[in-house]
Amino acid sequence: MASIHVESASELLEAQAHVWNYSFNYINSMSVKCAIQLGIPEIIHKHGQPMTLSQIVSALGVNPNKAHGIHRLMRVLVHTGFFSQPKVSKIDHQEDKYFLTPSSRLLLKDAPFTVAPFVFLELDPLLINSF
Repeated sequence: MASIHVESASELLEAQAHVWNYSFNYINSMSVKCAIQLGIPEIIHKHGQPMTLSQIVSALGVNPNKAHGIHRLMRVLVHTGFFSQPKVSKIDHQEDKYFLTPSSRLLLKDAPFTVAPFVFLELDPLLINSF
């Protein structure tokens, strides 16, 4: 069996992180596509102000038992900069709110420079399967 030459444990960890990041990068693009399909940017925009997760779930008409899926989706989208979620003091037990970012504004269907159709084109199964 061939061995892998590694200079240090930190080098191995960095190499593994590099491989994992590329292996799971599709999650980011598919999350953006899902947000557009669900209409999350539109919902927040039409609401006129930041929304809590429970407000988003309610507006989507999602079964509250499935809210954990929307929460996970929003975590990915916040992490990748498509929504922002400023840290709020939890003293009064307020829910965190989700804000639109310049990137999520480009996902609005009626935005002058919308890129939503481009996202659908690039993530179409016909194109994806060829890779």
